[in-house]
Amino acid sequence: MALYVDGFVLPVPKKKLAAYRRLARKASKVWLEHGALQYLEAVADDVKPGKHTSFPQAVKLKPDETVVFAYIIYKSRAHRDRVNAKAMSDKRFDNMDPKTMPFDAKRMFFGGFKSIVAVLP
Repeated sequence: MALYVDGFVLPVPKKKLAAYRRLARKASKVWLEHGALQYLEAVADDVKPGKHTSFPQAVKLKPDETVVFAYIIYKSRAHRDRVNAKAMSDKRFDNMDPKTMPFDAKRMFFGGFKSIVAVLP
């Protein structure tokens, strides 16, 4: 079964991790209610700077920050597009202001991926 995945990597200030977790919980409910198959957000536990590239280097991690890796799984790209349209227009996000987000969106990177191997429970 081919699936589609949106992946995200972003820096989060350690002092704002609780606020970010609240936002992620809300987002997970919204995306799953609108049809996403799975939603995961994880905080760095064993992530070190590399010689050439790494998660910390990719987001220009500052000493008081940590890295969050997240993904959302969909049936297909078309399914992702439908779910994202509904989620992004969900009223629970009406009061969201990019200036007050608990992370630096300018250093976040993300993209959509077609699966080539998918083994899910």
